[in-house]
Amino acid sequence: MAPRVLLVHGAATTAAVWDAVIRLLQEPSEDGFPGLEVLAPQRPSSGDLDREVAFLSEAARGAVVVGVSGGATLGLALASSDVPLAGAVLHEPAVGTLVPGLLDHVVAGYAQGGVTGFGRALYGPGWSPAMAPADPGAVDRDLAMFRAFQPQAPAAGQGNVVVTVGGDSPPTRHEAARVLHERFGVEAHVLPGCRHFVQHDNPAELVAVLRDVVARARG
Repeated sequence: MAPRVLLVHGAATTAAVWDAVIRLLQEPSEDGFPGLEVLAPQRPSSGDLDREVAFLSEAARGAVVVGVSGGATLGLALASSDVPLAGAVLHEPAVGTLVPGLLDHVVAGYAQGGVTGFGRALYGPGWSPAMAPADPGAVDRDLAMFRAFQPQAPAAGQGNVVVTVGGDSPPTRHEAARVLHERFGVEAHVLPGCRHFVQHDNPAELVAVLRDVVARARG
């Protein structure tokens, strides 16, 4: 039996950001890959990393965790915790002091334009203010939490942990994926035809990597 998939959204988005990915995952593929059980919870955006991980822990247990942006950062935190995962696919997480300045443009966007400036700086033109959570303080809390995040190596037995980066993303994002691979041994893959907002720009590429991780988890 295939493990379920847990989709974790990032800052300035809600669980609805996963709608296109969910449709792809729930339908059998043309090459016979079965539809998958998918969970996409709405995070509390509490600003407390331990609380966010605890909120996700039960759903993550035995699942393949998929995250983009802040969701990928939380996926790294889950992978380094004692919550057993079947694997993880994490697109462009924060990496703390491993790559200084990675989030500087996002911080500047928030300072200049609030939630709208943040979303446009992070996700690009595909993002709109309608995608942000109703709570205007959620982005502020998430940004502080993700800026303070420091990654650790995945715990033993966590399945295949894969970090992805958009082929069209800036050099700092590629550097972050490289550093995570070299420091912690995670796999690193470049996804063509996208930048940070892969669920919007090219969800099929993300789903292809995810299906490979699911297949390996099945043995």
